[in-house]
Amino acid sequence: ELDKLLEEICHRRDSASEQIPAPRLFLHSCCAPCSSYVLEYLRDFFRITVFYYNPNISMEEEYRKRVAEQKRLIAAYNEEAECAKVANAHTAAGVRESEHGRTGYPISIIEGDYEPEKFFLMAKGMERCPEGGERCFACYELRLRETAKQAAAGVYDYFATTLTISPLKNAKKLNEIGEALAGEYGIAWLPSDFKKKNGYKRSIELSAEYDLYRQNYCGCVYSKAEREQS
Repeated sequence: ELDKLLEEICHRRDSASEQIPAPRLFLHSCCAPCSSYVLEYLRDFFRITVFYYNPNISMEEEYRKRVAEQKRLIAAYNEEAECAKVANAHTAAGVRESEHGRTGYPISIIEGDYEPEKFFLMAKGMERCPEGGERCFACYELRLRETAKQAAAGVYDYFATTLTISPLKNAKKLNEIGEALAGEYGIAWLPSDFKKKNGYKRSIELSAEYDLYRQNYCGCVYSKAEREQS
């Protein structure tokens, strides 16, 4: 569905000789490594605002480290795109393709409130659920609901999440939640399963290229404890 939608967007814009502005995407990101491939892939088609909202990250030091990496990656992508635009000065600003390396539309970022208390309130009674179960589904909904709310308020065209790139995340459930919230908030959901077509493999390559901090658990204390016990 995502590939079909991207083809439609490109066709509409190409038919109008680029006069139609690229759609605006409000993209929830769980971390820099997961966003690396998603941003590389989507920035040619959308004007992206990354929304970093992850109350599931229980320890503030860990949260600060992850959000700093997200901002560093976006700054690097934007710098590369600007260099590509200068090198390719004979083309129009905002062109989607270039022979001079990475390009695409500039990426912005909004950092949401850090409110782990909301996660713990949500998780009450589900502390012993295994990772990938009902607690995780409720966590998806918590983060995507705030994303949909902010996207609707900001008059974006679509909202989405990088979470579907992880082999540990249930892409089908994420898309079900996203579609339900789309109807509730009146903002279109961008369906995805970014792990497909070697997306996850590419995110590992990009993490190495940019020397990104890759954590080995989702961020919550329950996931961390489960990993330490395994």
